[in-house]
Amino acid sequence: MKQVKHWQDPVNAVAGAWLIVSPWVLGFSGMTPAMWTMVATGIVLGAVALGATFVPRQWEEWTEVGLAAWLAVSPWVLGFRSNETAMVNAVLVAAVILVLALWVLVTDKDYLGHTIDRPAH
Repeated sequence: MKQVKHWQDPVNAVAGAWLIVSPWVLGFSGMTPAMWTMVATGIVLGAVALGATFVPRQWEEWTEVGLAAWLAVSPWVLGFRSNETAMVNAVLVAAVILVLALWVLVTDKDYLGHTIDRPAH
Protein backbone atom coordinates (compact mmCIF):
# COMPACT_ATOMS: atom_id res chain seq x y z
CA MET A 1 0.00 0.00 0.00
CA LYS A 2 1.24 3.45 -0.93
CA GLN A 3 2.07 5.78 1.96
CA VAL A 4 0.07 8.99 2.21
CA LYS A 5 2.26 11.91 1.14
CA HIS A 6 0.44 14.63 3.12
CA TRP A 7 -1.40 13.87 6.34
CA GLN A 8 -3.38 17.09 5.79
CA ASP A 9 -5.34 15.61 2.87
CA PRO A 10 -7.17 12.89 4.86
CA VAL A 11 -7.91 15.50 7.54
CA ASN A 12 -9.48 17.74 4.88
CA ALA A 13 -11.51 14.72 3.69
CA VAL A 14 -12.83 14.38 7.25
CA ALA A 15 -13.62 18.12 7.22
CA GLY A 16 -15.61 17.48 4.04
CA ALA A 17 -17.56 14.69 5.73
CA TRP A 18 -18.19 17.00 8.69
CA LEU A 19 -19.56 19.69 6.37
CA ILE A 20 -21.99 17.18 4.87
CA VAL A 21 -23.46 16.12 8.23
CA SER A 22 -23.04 19.40 10.14
CA PRO A 23 -26.43 20.93 9.20
CA TRP A 24 -28.21 18.05 10.94
CA VAL A 25 -25.75 17.70 13.82
CA LEU A 26 -25.79 21.44 14.55
CA GLY A 27 -29.48 21.95 13.80
CA PHE A 28 -29.55 24.28 10.80
CA SER A 29 -30.76 21.81 8.17
CA GLY A 30 -33.95 23.85 7.76
CA MET A 31 -31.95 26.82 6.52
CA THR A 32 -31.69 25.87 2.86
CA PRO A 33 -28.80 28.12 1.70
CA ALA A 34 -26.61 27.12 4.64
CA MET A 35 -27.49 23.45 4.40
CA TRP A 36 -26.83 23.19 0.65
CA THR A 37 -23.62 25.21 0.92
CA MET A 38 -22.28 22.84 3.55
CA VAL A 39 -23.37 19.70 1.70
CA ALA A 40 -22.13 20.79 -1.74
CA THR A 41 -18.84 22.16 -0.42
CA GLY A 42 -18.37 19.03 1.69
CA ILE A 43 -18.88 16.73 -1.30
CA VAL A 44 -16.43 18.66 -3.49
CA LEU A 45 -13.90 19.00 -0.66
CA GLY A 46 -14.14 15.30 0.15
CA ALA A 47 -13.58 14.33 -3.48
CA VAL A 48 -10.64 16.71 -3.93
CA ALA A 49 -9.04 15.74 -0.60
CA LEU A 50 -9.37 12.02 -1.33
CA GLY A 51 -7.88 12.59 -4.76
CA ALA A 52 -5.01 14.50 -3.17
CA THR A 53 -4.54 11.65 -0.68
CA PHE A 54 -4.08 9.01 -3.36
CA VAL A 55 -2.67 11.04 -6.29
CA PRO A 56 -1.22 14.27 -4.88
CA ARG A 57 -1.19 17.24 -7.23
CA GLN A 58 -0.63 20.92 -6.55
CA TRP A 59 -3.92 21.96 -8.20
CA GLU A 60 -5.85 19.96 -5.61
CA GLU A 61 -4.40 22.04 -2.80
CA TRP A 62 -5.26 25.24 -4.68
CA THR A 63 -8.79 23.91 -5.16
CA GLU A 64 -9.01 23.41 -1.39
CA VAL A 65 -7.84 27.02 -0.90
CA GLY A 66 -10.63 28.16 -3.21
CA LEU A 67 -13.22 26.05 -1.40
CA ALA A 68 -12.06 27.50 1.92
CA ALA A 69 -12.40 31.03 0.57
CA TRP A 70 -15.91 30.29 -0.72
CA LEU A 71 -16.95 28.69 2.56
CA ALA A 72 -15.62 31.67 4.54
CA VAL A 73 -17.60 34.25 2.57
CA SER A 74 -20.73 32.15 1.91
CA PRO A 75 -22.63 33.29 5.03
CA TRP A 76 -22.50 36.87 3.76
CA VAL A 77 -22.93 36.09 0.07
CA LEU A 78 -25.88 33.74 0.61
CA GLY A 79 -27.39 35.59 3.56
CA PHE A 80 -27.15 33.07 6.38
CA ARG A 81 -24.82 35.10 8.59
CA SER A 82 -27.72 35.70 10.98
CA ASN A 83 -27.65 32.01 11.90
CA GLU A 84 -24.65 32.12 14.20
CA THR A 85 -24.21 28.34 14.31
CA ALA A 86 -24.08 27.99 10.52
CA MET A 87 -21.87 31.06 10.14
CA VAL A 88 -19.37 29.99 12.80
CA ASN A 89 -19.28 26.46 11.37
CA ALA A 90 -18.56 27.80 7.88
CA VAL A 91 -15.83 30.19 9.01
CA LEU A 92 -14.08 27.76 11.38
CA VAL A 93 -14.08 24.86 8.94
CA ALA A 94 -12.89 27.24 6.21
CA ALA A 95 -9.98 28.27 8.43
CA VAL A 96 -9.01 24.63 9.03
CA ILE A 97 -9.18 23.81 5.31
CA LEU A 98 -7.18 26.90 4.39
CA VAL A 99 -4.44 26.30 6.95
CA LEU A 100 -4.03 22.64 5.97
CA ALA A 101 -3.97 23.33 2.21
CA LEU A 102 -1.51 26.22 2.53
CA TRP A 103 0.63 24.11 4.87
CA VAL A 104 1.01 21.52 2.12
CA LEU A 105 1.69 24.15 -0.53
CA VAL A 106 4.47 25.84 1.43
CA THR A 107 6.13 22.70 2.80
CA ASP A 108 6.09 20.25 -0.13
CA LYS A 109 9.39 20.60 -1.98
CA ASP A 110 7.80 19.25 -5.17
CA TYR A 111 5.25 22.08 -5.14
CA LEU A 112 7.74 24.76 -4.11
CA GLY A 113 10.11 23.72 -6.88
CA HIS A 114 7.74 25.01 -9.55
CA THR A 115 8.15 28.57 -8.32
CA ILE A 116 11.56 28.67 -6.66
CA ASP A 117 13.83 26.76 -9.05
CA ARG A 118 12.90 28.63 -12.23
CA PRO A 119 15.79 30.35 -13.97
CA ALA A 120 15.39 34.08 -14.55
CA HIS A 121 14.85 35.18 -18.14
